[in-house]
Amino acid sequence: MSEIVFTSEERDIICRKIQLYLHEELDQEVGQFEAGFLLDFFAEEIGAYFYNRGLYDAQGILASRMENIAEAIYEIEKPTQFLK
Repeated sequence: MSEIVFTSEERDIICRKIQLYLHEELDQEVGQFEAGFLLDFFAEEIGAYFYNRGLYDAQGILASRMENIAEAIYEIEKPTQFLK
């Protein structure tokens, strides 16, 4: 897995969300710098779990779509004297 990298704008938005969550849920005030460290920790330590879940979900969608394509191809098959 490649390193999870966010753009500066994405990082700012995520850090603000972390700050808001900590303030509202835990009554903890943290600065942008501390929220950035927490984001780095999440990305490094648990990011792979979310990344892998996304891959599994994508595989499921792809398998479903491939099955639909196979069925669509079967439906347009022309009859012949050959047996399958």
